[in-house]
Amino acid sequence: MRKRKPKPRRIENDPKYGDQMVTRFVNNLMWEGKKSTAFGLFYDAMEIVKTKAGGEDEHELWKKALNNVMPQVEVRSRRIGGATFQIPTELPANRKISIGMKWMIRFARARSGKGISEKLAAEILAAAKGEGAAVKRKEDTHKMAEANRAFAHFKA
Repeated sequence: MRKRKPKPRRIENDPKYGDQMVTRFVNNLMWEGKKSTAFGLFYDAMEIVKTKAGGEDEHELWKKALNNVMPQVEVRSRRIGGATFQIPTELPANRKISIGMKWMIRFARARSGKGISEKLAAEILAAAKGEGAAVKRKEDTHKMAEANRAFAHFKA
């Protein structure tokens, strides 16, 4: 590469939990630059999680849900000699987190329910239990990687 790699941007801690991961999640949740609205939605969802979870800490439950959604491997398409192979590759930590967050938000939006806060809360609770569409996507990705393990030697 001719140019140097860009410096990673510093992400501020969120005001309530003091966690950079929450801010990163809210940045993914945000639409059209409405960050304060996205924070409001996230915190509303966390309040719903708090009431439905009983005595558990909602922030820890969210972290657990995110860990359950994060994939460890993915398959990449690579063309070799006229044939396209799905090659399983390990994911770097940064990409695992971003994919997990994006899946959780996407499947929360696809759920049926009243508002995005309720949908997100339902997806967080389901993911924390190891259920839900985002966890299913992770399992499907892992199955695909396992099925194509024979092509792992084609790594570039």
